[in-house]
Amino acid sequence: MGDHLAGAPAEAGRGMSTRPIAIVGAGSIGVAWGLTFARGGRTVQLQDPDPARLAAVDGELRERLAALDRHGLLEEPPAAIAARVAVVAALDEAVADALHVQECAPERRDLKRELFARLDAAAPPDCSLASSSSFLPASAFAAELPGRARCLVAHPGNPPHLLPAVELVPAPFTDPGVVDRLATLLEAVGMSAVRLRREVDGFVFNRLQGALLREAYDLVRDDVIGVEDLDRVVRDGLGRRWAVVGPFETADLNTRGGIAAHAERMGPAYARMGAERGQDDPWPPDLVADVEAQRRARLPLERWDERVAWRDERLMAVAAALEDPAGDDHA
Repeated sequence: MGDHLAGAPAEAGRGMSTRPIAIVGAGSIGVAWGLTFARGGRTVQLQDPDPARLAAVDGELRERLAALDRHGLLEEPPAAIAARVAVVAALDEAVADALHVQECAPERRDLKRELFARLDAAAPPDCSLASSSSFLPASAFAAELPGRARCLVAHPGNPPHLLPAVELVPAPFTDPGVVDRLATLLEAVGMSAVRLRREVDGFVFNRLQGALLREAYDLVRDDVIGVEDLDRVVRDGLGRRWAVVGPFETADLNTRGGIAAHAERMGPAYARMGAERGQDDPWPPDLVADVEAQRRARLPLERWDERVAWRDERLMAVAAALEDPAGDDHA
């Protein structure tokens, strides 16, 4: 099946295929995925075994579309986007002619193993099968399938219709062509497809999130800061900056001379802070050189001042967008 997939034509984006996207699981993530694909011009078949869940989809979908419309984030009337989403009770019917299946079932290995076996048997042979799993890699539930080469994880941020980043996590057996075609499809509907090179527990999104959360708990435990003030440090400081640039670009732009200069000046201090938590993770010269090379490929040092100015412009745009006329920043 992997060879068949590798030779299949790439079908993604508006006008390139009329085949639907199947969303299996109509919870909050499933509805958000359905909205995302429909907003990008795809027809969607949203399936769930619970009739109550299916009955709730239309109202939830229209409520979220109305909110997006209020903020000027739709290019079409909400009703036109909602019309692309159909609810389907039977799994086989939902995936029978699908181009891609996005599974959004609960985070249980046994459930995903059983569900992916059914999907592999029912979906067309050139249909990619991706799980929205936050922690379970595809090798944990798809390794024994005849069509395992088309299986992977496509882990979104929550909610997917507001956070475009989605991690594509192939298993060792995943056909690279499947990853390529899914990345193309996701980018065509407005997502930011990030490719992991291999499986790792928690993927990248949750490992980064977990690292910050672990330190946050430790700082509260050690009576350094309270919960609300810690949230303010992230909300009014780190979070605003990270809405514009990531941690590597932050370090690169915060020190004249770029990330190599930052590592030289700040690396020992970060190593000491890590040692306080029992983490022996210094930044060796070869690692810093690798990171610097990747940054310089993206941003030559002669454009550093230009990029700093761009960052500051974007931060001002974020500040203006977050300005609350009522003066109330706490829901």
